[in-house]
Amino acid sequence: MDTVAFQALDAPVKGYLWDDYGTLAAHKTRPALIVCPGGAYRWRSPREKDAPVLEFLSMGYQVFVLEYSCGENAGEYRPLRELAQAVCGLRRRHEEWHIRPDKIAVLGFSAGGHLAASLGALWNDPELALPAGCRPDALALCYPVIATLGEFAHQESARWVSGGDGAVREKLHLWDRVTADFPPAFLWHGGEDASVPPENSLRLAAELRRQGVPFEYHLFGSGGHGISTCTQEVETPEAACRAWAPLCKAWLNRVFQYTP
Repeated sequence: MDTVAFQALDAPVKGYLWDDYGTLAAHKTRPALIVCPGGAYRWRSPREKDAPVLEFLSMGYQVFVLEYSCGENAGEYRPLRELAQAVCGLRRRHEEWHIRPDKIAVLGFSAGGHLAASLGALWNDPELALPAGCRPDALALCYPVIATLGEFAHQESARWVSGGDGAVREKLHLWDRVTADFPPAFLWHGGEDASVPPENSLRLAAELRRQGVPFEYHLFGSGGHGISTCTQEVETPEAACRAWAPLCKAWLNRVFQYTP
């Protein structure tokens, strides 16, 4: 195993890479996954970093963690531009890091899920003019913030990411931004989430279906917010929701036609 680091604008990105052994010719190049931790755009939760990295390393992916801008630095679409640059950075250096450039996914938790979904919705928005090649090939959205307006909005996330700008807040209300160009998506939510209501992912799933975007959605009967991999290691053991990880792995492998 090797580690690499680079900058996506102001955001550090750390990568965890499988070594390139000559005896493993079948796996010379691998899909890649960028992890965006949650934290209401105020901070980045440590329980949503190492644990998911290890989960997806175990399936043979090259895995990266984006330390996107938070707090006072989260406005002016800065986290979105950083994620776009991170995706482009992986594509630009795909040969060096043994990445399949057409198989790059973004996995986000809570506000990190909002960030991932924002890139899925706005990668080709003419007003933002994000860099060419920034569209992810798939998204995995874990109890994501989707609404920044209305009764199901997560107010703290909306406040930080908009920087108090009403126009930005409206653009980042993602139910209204789904088109047929949205990447294939895996979504899941705990049914007992009192912080980011499940209606966030449920309404997004309905919009994806309406637009004909491939997706898979799991709403579990139990499980609150911020539960990450749902294990004792992250101090949020949740037996029912723990199933999200193998379900997501199987879905990603089908989308990418990849056999680890």
